[in-house]
Amino acid sequence: MKVLGIIPARGGSKGIPGKNIRLVDGVPLISYTIKAALESELLTDFLVASDDDKILEVAETYKSNCYKRQEMNAQDASPIESVIVEVLEHLKKDYDLIILLQVTAPIRTGEDIDEVIKMFKEDSNLKNVISVIQLNDIHPARMYNVDDDSNMKPLNAEDERTQRQKLDPVFLRNGCIYAVTVEAFMQHNSVMLNDKKAYIMPYAKWLNIDEERDVILAEYMIKQWKLGKLD
Repeated sequence: MKVLGIIPARGGSKGIPGKNIRLVDGVPLISYTIKAALESELLTDFLVASDDDKILEVAETYKSNCYKRQEMNAQDASPIESVIVEVLEHLKKDYDLIILLQVTAPIRTGEDIDEVIKMFKEDSNLKNVISVIQLNDIHPARMYNVDDDSNMKPLNAEDERTQRQKLDPVFLRNGCIYAVTVEAFMQHNSVMLNDKKAYIMPYAKWLNIDEERDVILAEYMIKQWKLGKLD
């Protein structure tokens, strides 16, 4: 099985300027994702795809292959699928599987990547796998829509008063790994198909960096992760 890892890292982040190369525990954020890709034993190839020369320079420093993607595919509203198509057209190689690794979800390992790839090796009918974490008290039964007059409408009225321990488990995409066969991707132009399976990761390792508050959390969490204290 030929597997391509893609690390998308555009330069125009507005929430956290320079987010992809922001230092977290002393090293650029993107380096954690590159390290995981390098640790993987089952990725055939991987690269960082960015429109930003500085990001590409940093990525090369950390031993990643790089591709400078087109500006039209590096806008706020640019779908990730367009980036994948551009990369595939650029490489002109035949791959069986695409692994998308987002820089903003840095707590993953090469072993996580390989475990996802093994799911496809063991099931020839599998088309799509997405990494998730199980939520506990953060649950639809605890969530509401609130109107302009502050009136609350529960998303799950039936379980609004149910004890947490009795609620059916729910899962959240954690952003670490999206895997889709090339055949299915080309057919549906999506990294999220209707028919997909979950790769469940530990809740304790859930970290997604989208705003400044997340960077503050990341500094502590990554230190603890390196010490083996997030298992």
